[in-house]
Amino acid sequence: MEELLERYYGYLFEEELLEEIRKIGVYRKIQQGEKLMDIGDLVQTMPLLLRGAIKVMREDDEGDELLLYFIERGDTCAMTFSCCMGGNKSEIRAVAETDAELLMIPVKYMESWMGKYKTWQRFILDSYHSRMMELMETVDSIAFMKMDERLLKHLHDKAKVTQDDVIYATHQDIAYDLHTSRVVVSRLLKKMEKDGKIELNRNHIKILNL
Repeated sequence: MEELLERYYGYLFEEELLEEIRKIGVYRKIQQGEKLMDIGDLVQTMPLLLRGAIKVMREDDEGDELLLYFIERGDTCAMTFSCCMGGNKSEIRAVAETDAELLMIPVKYMESWMGKYKTWQRFILDSYHSRMMELMETVDSIAFMKMDERLLKHLHDKAKVTQDDVIYATHQDIAYDLHTSRVVVSRLLKKMEKDGKIELNRNHIKILNL
């Protein structure tokens, strides 16, 4: 934990803040597919990601999901911070995209650190900006891109956060992420394979020419 904290956050935070994080941060390890947070949960901690990737999702009134963005190591979830500061319940679902290691920071430290440490304030504001850009990209892809373009972009995004050109996900999992049907995903994946963009296998998808 010490090595990962220093590697991914040491250049961001001064030593005094790092020392506080070491003292109060709760180390947590989660497996791929495990929920870190669900919609309606009372937000009591904020994650600092040390290793792996987390996907953040929204849910409509009918229970269908839509992927908003990924959190990678060295990141945090700005939407979680917003809920922390307001004492609100979570409006997002966070699920481990890969096996992940995190430091969970109790919410009572969030506001005081904003005034105490300029590096923390900058980190949170930069996180807000990054997540906002990613949300805008998600909205743009829904509004302006065809489903086959969205699907290919989604596969590339997953490959980027997992650092692997092999995607271990079912067609139904991908359909959930993109808020569409498994039939549509399967049809488009077969077309992509025919076009030489991917290679379909029983339990995984390999992206070609990544």
